[in-house]
Parts: sequence; structure tokens; C-alpha cells
Amino acid sequence: MIKFVDVVKTYPNGTQALRGINLSIRDGEFVAIIGLSGAGKSTLLRSINKMHSITSGQLFIDDVEISSIKGKDLRMLRRSIGMIFQSFNLVKRMSVFNNVMTGRVAYHPTLKTLFGLFPREDKLLALESLDTMGILDKAFQRADQLSGGQQQRVALARALTQKPKVILADEPVASLDPITTVQVMDDFARINREYGITIVANMHHVDLAVKYATRIIGIKNGEVVYDGPSSQVKDDVLVQIYGRSLKHDELLGE
Repeated sequence: MIKFVDVVKTYPNGTQALRGINLSIRDGEFVAIIGLSGAGKSTLLRSINKMHSITSGQLFIDDVEISSIKGKDLRMLRRSIGMIFQSFNLVKRMSVFNNVMTGRVAYHPTLKTLFGLFPREDKLLALESLDTMGILDKAFQRADQLSGGQQQRVALARALTQKPKVILADEPVASLDPITTVQVMDDFARINREYGITIVANMHHVDLAVKYATRIIGIKNGEVVYDGPSSQVKDDVLVQIYGRSLKHDELLGE
């Protein structure tokens, strides 16, 4: 379980990105976070793996308060939390396979991983993850030879290779075309359903958030203004989150 208790995040320039957040995200949920740009969505998401440290309050992962952890303990935390980025964050000149193997780096001494000295079990796990994502045939191609959708599947395979409890996704389909977007969101839903991995995703596309997530968290000015089932996200809820009703093209993020 992920639990926020009165969490505040204030940046050095004085911007208060999170204002007293109280949330609990249960194991196995598929949660989408929606809201205007600058509302605090990315800060909220990235505080879970401590890419952003909170200013005050408490943040628990499986009953462990993480705000003060560092070093080995932080490394242990992050290896259980996969991260998917809008820009894929692959090493473009490396092979797909080697990119996916980086999902095992936190499990081994740094020197061994620098020389690519991974055990056979890890290599098999990486190949299985690629097979799960339907791109095993791309294993030994360079990452920059793949389409955007294929690169995002490599990123998902890398996350699966970590054996995570949670996958965080920061605008994971914002740079993809509409057809590929649906395919990648189907992959997220399948991973959530078949592996029981908790998915927490920032979504620019409101219609996709409602379609794929089971729970929607609406953020406005650093505060939670809606938290409930996706089935209950109606026009009045969108007005509450965005300050106005959204047209169809805005729902699509266009």
C-alpha cells in the first residue's frame, strides 16, 4: 500500500506543488491522476519513488516511512518500483535486450553490472519480459531502430524485469499516435490484471484515464479535489478538476 499523510511539497522558488495530500493506494489498483498542467500530478507521482523529496508530512510504502531513507534503503525501494516516462528513457545506441537488462541493475553490485555480468536467470527474465510485451524478435536491435510504441514496450519490459510491486507512469502515451496509444494502454491494463502490479499513471488524455483506470484522482492547485471510481467521472467532476467542462478534443488531449 502507498499512503500519503498530510504531504506537502514546496520547491526552492516557493512554489507549493502539493498541499496537504492524504491518499491511500491499495495493492493491485490501476489509478490515473488527472488535472491541468502544473496542478502537481508529476510531483505527486515522483514522490512515490523519491525522485522528488517531500517537504513535510509522511509517505509510506508498505508501512515503511520513506521520506528520510537514502543510500542502500533508497536503492531497495526503487528496485521494487518501475518507472515509465513519456520519452521512454532508453539508451538509444544500446540493444533492446541490454536496455531491458538495466531493470536488474539494483539487484547486483555496481561493478558487475558495469561489465554486464548478469546471471543466466536475469537474462532469461529479460527475454521473458520482452516476450510478454510481444517484442522478443526485437531483442538484439538497437533501441533507436524501433517505433515509439515499440520503445515504450521496451520500457515496460524493463520495468517488468525489475519484478516490481508498483509501476509509475508519467504521461506514458503523450508522445504516441492514437492507434499506438490504445495498444500501449492495453498493455498497462494487461500487466495490472495478469500480474497484479499496482499502476499509478499521470494521464493527459482524460478519456483514456476513465476507460482504463479503475480509480481517478483529480488534482487542482496541489490538492486532491476528486478521488473515486472512474465510472463516476461525469461532467460536473471535470468542472471541479479543470474549472470548466471539457470538449471532446480536450478529453482526447488534442
